[in-house]
Amino acid sequence: MFNHTTLIIIITVIVSLLAWQNKTLFNRLIFYPPAVNNGQWDRFVTHGFIHADAMHLLFNMFTLYFFGRAIEGLYQPFLFGYGFVVFYVLAIVIAMVPSYLKNKKSASYLSLGASGGVSAVLFAFILLAPWEKIYLFAIIPIPAIVFAVAYVAYSIYADKRGGSNINHMAHMWGGAFGVIATIILEPRVLPHFLNALLSPGL
Repeated sequence: MFNHTTLIIIITVIVSLLAWQNKTLFNRLIFYPPAVNNGQWDRFVTHGFIHADAMHLLFNMFTLYFFGRAIEGLYQPFLFGYGFVVFYVLAIVIAMVPSYLKNKKSASYLSLGASGGVSAVLFAFILLAPWEKIYLFAIIPIPAIVFAVAYVAYSIYADKRGGSNINHMAHMWGGAFGVIATIILEPRVLPHFLNALLSPGL
């Protein structure tokens, strides 16, 4: 039986592949404020299951595969065993809300990708193991907490700079949701994180 992380990856890959082959489907699933304003609220979810290209899809699913499996058990007991799925989908939705509020009147704004959900998973993992090595570009080892600080700083900088189709704000808010939701669901995670943070060698 597949775990929920694997099922999410399979669904995301299938939907992304179908959308690449069908422009009408792609346009129906992507996040587009005028369509949302006209009642297509499902785009808050559907945009997280399509990607711009193969590298975009591979990077997000590669990250989700490794860190999703590592933390899935923490959420599994909630909501009749579907806690991790709900956590992931909620992260995609909530990560998009600030971008929607900022661009709700824009007819040129588009956004897609699972980055909000993936960021939530990644930052939840960092709460559990702040000194665990994360391999940047699958090569360079970086302590998870160092990566988190650099990730947030870069996301803020890149969002203010603009000029990119990447939704850096969704990355940041997805990560924030991952931290807050995890602490609410399992308050013992916070003292565990602080103890681990102060004891890097243990």
